[in-house]
Amino acid sequence: MAERAQPVSLRPVATWPGTCAALLVALLVLGTLAAVAMRAEGGSGLGAADWSALRFTLIQASLSALFSVALAVPVARALARRRFFGRRVLITLLGAPFILPVIVAILGLLAVFGRSGWLSDLLSLVGLPPVQIYGLHGVVIAHVFFNLPLATRLILQGWQEIPAERFRLAAQLDAGPKAIWQLLEQPMLRQVLPGATAVIFAICLSSFAVALTLGGGPKATTLELAIYQAFHFDFDLGRAAILSGLQLGLTVMAALLALRVPVGEGFGGGLDRMVARWDGAGTGARIADTLWITFSALFLMLPLLAVFVSGAPGLLHLPASVWSATWVSIQVAVLSTLLLLLVALPMAASIALGRKGLGEIAGILGLAASPLVIGTGLFVMIYPVMDPVVLALPVTALVNMVMALPFALRILVPRIRQVMQQNARLALALDMRGRRVWAVVILPRCRAQIGFAAGLTAALSLGDLGVIALFADPEVATLPLQVYRLMGAYRMQAAEGAALLLFVLSMGAFWLLDRGGRFHAEA
Repeated sequence: MAERAQPVSLRPVATWPGTCAALLVALLVLGTLAAVAMRAEGGSGLGAADWSALRFTLIQASLSALFSVALAVPVARALARRRFFGRRVLITLLGAPFILPVIVAILGLLAVFGRSGWLSDLLSLVGLPPVQIYGLHGVVIAHVFFNLPLATRLILQGWQEIPAERFRLAAQLDAGPKAIWQLLEQPMLRQVLPGATAVIFAICLSSFAVALTLGGGPKATTLELAIYQAFHFDFDLGRAAILSGLQLGLTVMAALLALRVPVGEGFGGGLDRMVARWDGAGTGARIADTLWITFSALFLMLPLLAVFVSGAPGLLHLPASVWSATWVSIQVAVLSTLLLLLVALPMAASIALGRKGLGEIAGILGLAASPLVIGTGLFVMIYPVMDPVVLALPVTALVNMVMALPFALRILVPRIRQVMQQNARLALALDMRGRRVWAVVILPRCRAQIGFAAGLTAALSLGDLGVIALFADPEVATLPLQVYRLMGAYRMQAAEGAALLLFVLSMGAFWLLDRGGRFHAEA
């Protein structure tokens, strides 16, 4: 018998599988970059075009982040102050552009803001010239379309964290809208905005498909597009490795800034009451909030509506290549999702149980890495053994998994941490360890989060236009690549129909997996 109390380990599941998974992800990202650099044979270095791509990348990412956050502030404030029919649905729809395939969104934006789009048709009625969407402003518009919803959700969460008692006290002191803005809202925004801006800046740094389709020429080339050109046209691995290192460094700095930004002391706790906003009762405030909500809804929903309107007729005339590409995309998405679950679950458990270092670094690398560099590094290593084209689809699935991993970890880690805090001692008391804890405790209680992460991964994989654009066989393509090829061949009706099919497929996969994770809660 022990003479004194012994510490009890609250780790009924081993953390080494998660550590090994994180190590493999880190080796995959850094190892492929090293493989590309090692195969470089005295590359030509960076030329004027590459420095121009770096400048354009920084400019477009900065403008995209600033516009997204600046527009999100009044939209989030309006949503925080107003209660109306359909509010929950609108907030839910704000997440749609994030999982929307990029090539689909671009077709929708072209249908609304393009030279022959809806906005240009309206301008022609009053004698004004059509809109020119190609170039820097087109890239920024597309990035704002994708990231305005993300910024709005992040800032709205900050507003919701201000206790209702603070607004009640402000009303009792007869504080007006200006005083509430200065005393409550501005301090909250100083805590939230730097992190939100850094996250969006990091996402926009690795833009590929947007610049590829809306850049409009060499002057609108991002680093990711310059890497693609160095691989695909020049096969200059040295220059590609340098560009990849630059992009990786910039994105890691932005991601670390987003994680390390001081959040302040907050506003204290509350009683979780419904927030009542007396400062928004005026006519001017009501009109302003209505206009901002209407503007954001139209900006986000009109391109989606355009995809349906323009794509529906094309569904009847899809070539056989689109259906074969659809089957290829489904296979890639299934494989990506399975790989994601095999890697993310043990990594999330390891992070939740206190082993944060390597897991968090691997997550940041997944956000910062260039998919093209990972794919090329793998092909460089595979080439001496076998034909890399044979493994194009598995490599694409693997890279898609790495790209979705940071988001999956953000979904899974908090829930697994909560489950283990509530059940770890009981599991140890019942002598439950390892696989039995996973089967009885973790998986059943994390089913909703697992379904959400799987649905997000499947949707992102179905809509990805990255590695496959570089290494696909001419006879084999995923659906996004086939849409891009149809656009390049000016078969716009078929491209729009294929884009609508891709949109339905992506949203259907997300809904099916997400609902599958929540079905037990709705029974």
